[in-house]
Amino acid sequence: MTRVVVVDDQTLVRHGIRSLLALADIEVVGEADDGRAALEVVAATEPDVILLDLRMPRYDGIWTLGRLRERGTEIPVLVLTTFDDDTLLLDALRAGARGYLLKDVTLEQLTRAVRTLAEGGTLIAPSITDRLLRAIRSGPSPAGADAPPVQELTERELEVLRLVAEGCSNREIAEALFLAEGTVKNRVSTILLKLGARDRTKAVLRALHEGILR
Repeated sequence: MTRVVVVDDQTLVRHGIRSLLALADIEVVGEADDGRAALEVVAATEPDVILLDLRMPRYDGIWTLGRLRERGTEIPVLVLTTFDDDTLLLDALRAGARGYLLKDVTLEQLTRAVRTLAEGGTLIAPSITDRLLRAIRSGPSPAGADAPPVQELTERELEVLRLVAEGCSNREIAEALFLAEGTVKNRVSTILLKLGARDRTKAVLRALHEGILR
């Protein structure tokens, strides 16, 4: 069973998410109402996925993502928010979020996103992908001004990268391309190196910015 921690300042929202996820055999192992409390709960429960709201009093979602990154936490974070804001979305992805959904999603969409992140994938709501692409290409490189130049990807690496951008896990990529899962893992590592990216989300962002992905 996939285990999650829900971080949201509204008690009713947290309880609602807990009840809905229980219907899909996803267990909420902890709750927090701001970022500082979230760090303690995550450390105590070690969930598979963190569901994180962005707009919270005191210690908000961006602050929380930054502290998780400083601690070297590898647990994937799915941002779940009511705010449809391009700047906030980019800030969250650059801070380390692996997925981004609005709170008007269906239970099926939410559970699929949770399981996708738990399996190593990434996911961004299709309704905001086009706007995200425009924002990325019109702004500075997600990798930063001092990032190494992008190295050319092979055709197979491009196939893997496209599936990563669609939110596929290593297992799903292996099945789609008829490869061993270990081979996919190695190819993803090579892609990260060639794109000068720390993780899969940063790799997709830079590939979009550089026009490698359309």
